[in-house]
Amino acid sequence: MTDDLIAALREADAVQYGEFELSHGGHSEYYVDKYLFETDPHCLRLVAKAFARRLDDTRLAGVALGAVPLVAATSVATDASYVIVRKRAKEYGTGNRIEGRFETGEEVVVLEDIATTGQSAVDAVEALREAGAVVDRVLVVVDREEGARAHLADHGVELESLVTASELLDDR
Repeated sequence: MTDDLIAALREADAVQYGEFELSHGGHSEYYVDKYLFETDPHCLRLVAKAFARRLDDTRLAGVALGAVPLVAATSVATDASYVIVRKRAKEYGTGNRIEGRFETGEEVVVLEDIATTGQSAVDAVEALREAGAVVDRVLVVVDREEGARAHLADHGVELESLVTASELLDDR
């Protein structure tokens, strides 16, 4: 499955080479364009199936905006409900930071697209925990292997990835 996903990510041109600034301010010689793989039905289907294999009957959470297609597709594949975690509470309507429903004390698994430092996943985990969820796992499509695993572990969260940067860039 990993080889199929790597091939699909490459075929979608989601792996690009050059000079890129990353969201945390760092720089990289490669970039994984989540929007190219999240808008490709073949890639999205493979990701949802791979995530589904690692899940049971657990409520899902996706970080807005990037992980919303992933959590929606995985929800359909698993028939599990999901919530969306905003980076901050919206300033209108209900003012929610978490959209959707879950029960206090319920186990929630966070789905993410790409993990670099892991800070956006940590922020989502903290928001969910503050709202009463139990969160100890984050599943990502690509782990860039730049500290996210250790950062999440510092917060009592296990990071699981479908693909690592080493695997994705191996045949370059």
